[in-house]
Amino acid sequence: MQDAITAILNRYDLTGRYLDKVAVGQIESFFSSGLERVKIAEIINNQATNILKEAAAQLYEEQPELLRPGGNSYTTRRYAACLRDIEYYLRYTSYALVSGSTNILDQRVLNGLKDTYNSLSVPIAPTVRSIQLLQEIIEEELDLQSIERKDIIQEPFQHLINALSEQDL
Repeated sequence: MQDAITAILNRYDLTGRYLDKVAVGQIESFFSSGLERVKIAEIINNQATNILKEAAAQLYEEQPELLRPGGNSYTTRRYAACLRDIEYYLRYTSYALVSGSTNILDQRVLNGLKDTYNSLSVPIAPTVRSIQLLQEIIEEELDLQSIERKDIIQEPFQHLINALSEQDL
């Protein structure tokens, strides 16, 4: 896994260049947002169970057909697998948040997801919606705790949403 600093340094090392104003600005931004990223990760950690319950409740309220016979969350096993996946997205987005890089999402979540979901006939739209719900719930919690830097949380969630939306799953 690469963090934001490692990614910047690797990019400049590969081209044999010194850090320029752009790189220094990116590094400054990473460090200046560090405390907010850690606070948000702590909120996610402390509220993970509630965030997951709320996201699942909203998803199944919006798309009850998922729970009906023939739906992708029908049966206890499939329902549990869906909840496991939602938790997986939340956990890995918190890692990306702390590292300031979406690299871990590419490596640990997105690579191979297409093949897995195709083999299991998992529909992508409810998956994308569950990730959107996670983001919305966390943003609401940030509002309650008067944390203004929602842009920090948006990057990893939007990276997942955009990548999954682009894939032909």
